[in-house]
Order: sequence, then C-alpha cells, then structure tokens
Amino acid sequence: MKIREAMTPDVRMVRPDQTIREAAHLMAELDIGALPVQDNDRLVGMITDRDIAVRAVAEGRGAETRIGDVMTNDIKYCYEDQTIEEVMRNMGEQRLRRLPVLNRDKRLVGILSLGDLALERGAQDEAGQALGGISRPGGEHSQATQRH
Repeated sequence: MKIREAMTPDVRMVRPDQTIREAAHLMAELDIGALPVQDNDRLVGMITDRDIAVRAVAEGRGAETRIGDVMTNDIKYCYEDQTIEEVMRNMGEQRLRRLPVLNRDKRLVGILSLGDLALERGAQDEAGQALGGISRPGGEHSQATQRH
C-alpha cells in the first residue's frame, strides 16, 4: 500500500512570519498538534504544539513570537509513492508521529500520522511497530529547546 492511500490530503499551512498565537488558534480549531510552515510556496518547517510549549512558553516568549523563531527547520518527510512499510519503519527509527507528504516535485500533498495508519485497514501492524519505536525511552529528540 502506498502513502497516498493513507495520508490526510487536506492540509492547512502557516507562514514563518505569523505568530505562535495564530498557529495555536488554528491547531485548536482543527484539533491537531502540528502545522506545516510554508514560505514562497515551499515547505520550510513544521510547528508543533510541543515547539510552542518548549521553545516559546518555557523560554518566556510571548504569544506574538514569530513561528519562524520556534519552528522545527529540520524537516523529515516522505513521498506519496513510498510504501507504508518503508515509511513506518523510518518513523519508528526517527521517533516521528507525523510526516509531511510530498510529491516528487517536492510539493506538499498531505500529512501522514500514526492515527491515519491505525485507521487504515492492513496498516495496523506497521503503525504498532512504529509506535513501539517512537515510544522507546532515552536519546535526543528533535524538539529540544535549541532550534534545528
């Protein structure tokens, strides 16, 4: 099964010059924990609820902080034509709960989350294995207080 069959295709994006208040409001409205960040029609980062908590609030930054100042720059992604098995293995190894999905022109076409895979018939085993890898204790993670 290919990623395009399991991903969420309707993706809302934010810009680096918007505020974390705007990002948090959109996350609350959509009941999601991460938003892709675009600049000039290109994916340049991801902003998560954890980025806002760890890199902004915990550091004493206000709600008007720019998304670009706290977002994760080191974007991990997958392609829509990759297999679920391959991507789930990578998600587990890299401890990622969600990935932007790009086409081969590197344009955002969707988001893939563990939740998407848990709901997809035939992908529950891969989702469980990825969650096991993500949940293992210890090690560095991409949402440290320093930007990547």
